[in-house]
Amino acid sequence: MEAQAYRGTCLQNVAAHYDVVMISGAEPTWEKEFLLDYEVADPADQTALTAAGRSLAERHELAGVMTWTEWYLVPVARLARLLGLPTTAPEALQGCRNKHTSRGLFARHGVPSAASVSVRTEPEAHAAARRIGFPVVLKPAAHAASMGVIRVDTADQLPVAYAFAAKTAGRGVESTQVLVEEYLDGPEVSVESVTHQGQTTVVAVTRKTVGMPPHFEELAHAVDANDPLLATVAPAAVAAINALGVTDGVSHIEIRVVDGRPRLIEVNARIAGDMISHLVHLATGVDLARAAADIACGRTPDLTPTRRQAAAIRFIYPAYSGTLTARRVTEPTRGVERVRFQRQAGDPLVLPQDGGHLFTARIGYLITTGPTATVAQVRAQEAYRNLDIQVVPVVQETPATRENDA
Repeated sequence: MEAQAYRGTCLQNVAAHYDVVMISGAEPTWEKEFLLDYEVADPADQTALTAAGRSLAERHELAGVMTWTEWYLVPVARLARLLGLPTTAPEALQGCRNKHTSRGLFARHGVPSAASVSVRTEPEAHAAARRIGFPVVLKPAAHAASMGVIRVDTADQLPVAYAFAAKTAGRGVESTQVLVEEYLDGPEVSVESVTHQGQTTVVAVTRKTVGMPPHFEELAHAVDANDPLLATVAPAAVAAINALGVTDGVSHIEIRVVDGRPRLIEVNARIAGDMISHLVHLATGVDLARAAADIACGRTPDLTPTRRQAAAIRFIYPAYSGTLTARRVTEPTRGVERVRFQRQAGDPLVLPQDGGHLFTARIGYLITTGPTATVAQVRAQEAYRNLDIQVVPVVQETPATRENDA
C-alpha cells in the first residue's frame, strides 16, 4: 500500500481537476474511485506502455501524459512525444536518470556539484576513492530513494560498501554503474520547482533530516513558506534544471549546503516523494500535483501562494529489525494533520544496516503543521512520543542455536 500512502494525495488532487485515465502494472484497487478508465501494462516496458497509451487514446481524447514515478520518466516522455503531447525531451530525462551524465552536464554549465567517477569494478572504486579522498559516497548511477547509497570513511570499508551499492546498481535500466563521489559535508535540502516552457519557478525548499549512517535514510522533512534559505539555493536549482535541459514539469532538486554555498546532488524530474508535495501544499497552498497535470496538458500552472505556514513529516522506524506486533496512537497531539501506518502487525521490518531499505523499514509517518518549521517539528516530536510501537527483534543465529535446532 506504499503507493496509496505516499502518492494518494497526488492522484486525488489531479482527479479533482481532470478526468484521469491510468496505465498501471497491476489492476487498480484504491485508485479506481479517481479513474475514468485504465489499462494494465508495465510502464517500464516501452512497447507495452505505447500499446496501452494508444488504446486509451482510441477511447478518449488525451490532453496530457504524466508520471510521478522515477523509473517511468523516460518511457512516459517517449509516449507523450509519440502522442504529440507536451513533454520534456526523453533525452533530457535520461540525463536526469543517469547521475553520471548529470555530473558531466553540471560541470559543463558551471553548476557547483561534487567530484564523481563512474566505476564498474571494486578495484576501479578503490582507485577513484584514493583520487577523490576519503570520505566518499558510493551510489548507483541510476536509482532513487537513497537505495544503494553508502558513505565510506576508510579503504577497508570499501569492499563491503561497493558490493552494497553494486547490488542495487545492477537492477538499473539506464545504467548499472556505480559512482564514487566526493562526500559533501553540510545540511541536505531539496528544492521543489515548476518549469513551464523553459521558465522555472522555485516554489519551496525542504529541509531534510538524514540518519542511520553510513546509509542516508531520510527520517524527517520540513517545509516553511518563509524559509530564508530559499534565496540561497534557488539559483543553483534553476541552473541545474537548465543544464539538464528540463523544459516542462515539476522537479525535486537535492542539494547540500557546504560552507554556506549550495552544491548539487541530483535532479529528480518529477514530484518529490515522501509526501513532500503535500507538505508544500499545507505550507504554501501551491498544489504541485495539479501543476504537473496542468503542464502535461499545455496549460500555465497557477503557482500563487495562498498560505504562509509550515509543515513537517516524521517517518516511523523501528529501533531494530524484527517483527511488528503493535502500532497505535496513544493520545492526540495538537497540530497533527495525519498519522498513516503502512505496516500491519505481523509484518517483518528490516533496517538498512541489516540489508533493508525504506520500503522494508518504515512503519509509517505522521504530519504536523504550525506557524513555523520549528513549531511543526516540535509537534511532530511530541506526536512521535505519543505512539506505541512494539517490535519483536530478530533472533541472531549462533553456533549454539544451530546445534540446539539440530
